[in-house]
Amino acid sequence: MNIAIILSGGVGCRMGKNTPKQYLMVAGKPIIRYCVETFCKDSLIDEIVICLAEEWKTFVQETLTDILTEKPVLYSAPGRTRQLTVYNALKMLAARGTGAEDIVVIHDAARPLVSRKLIDACLEENRHCDGVLPVIPVKDTIYMSNDGSHIKALLDRNTLFAGQAPESFVFGKYLKIHDDMPETEIEKINGSSEIAQKSGLEVHLIPGDSMNFKITTPDDLSTFQTIIFDH
Repeated sequence: MNIAIILSGGVGCRMGKNTPKQYLMVAGKPIIRYCVETFCKDSLIDEIVICLAEEWKTFVQETLTDILTEKPVLYSAPGRTRQLTVYNALKMLAARGTGAEDIVVIHDAARPLVSRKLIDACLEENRHCDGVLPVIPVKDTIYMSNDGSHIKALLDRNTLFAGQAPESFVFGKYLKIHDDMPETEIEKINGSSEIAQKSGLEVHLIPGDSMNFKITTPDDLSTFQTIIFDH
């Protein structure tokens, strides 16, 4: 079984808006709907978990009601951090009897343009490893600085990649590394693949998609709106 975990618990501080970015309306639909539609239409995805704050649950159910009938949809509470939100979803799935060899596909609700091709590529590669991370090669020259004012080092961009979501993992192994790590350490994790790499799991990189950007700033939102309205 392949289970999508959609992370929608963020508050979107950098957007400068009261409404979390994933619930902003674009072309008559909340941003979260765009990626949920894609996962719903993917025949390889069997089940969907949406991680969100209780106060947004009714909004999501009402605005996604026509597509949430296509496959089972569960809800999980967010944690204090992104990775604790992931852990909450994993524990809920474990309590429901999710199999150790099942695959979880973790995605950000604020990445609305994810494609079925990328989702399926993660699932295909995950047959050969413990986890999969889509990446984009870094194009710009990257400098390291300790204070933002002085150059410490020039990094080799040929060895640098920007990570994306979705990230997929073998459920049993991924749950275990969370169970084995203190929550105070899980809090410090920034990306879903970071904890896997730190814990010794075999994570493969696959080509990402430049269209699969995350809406973080007002400029990102403007870019997404332009894409949707020009489509």
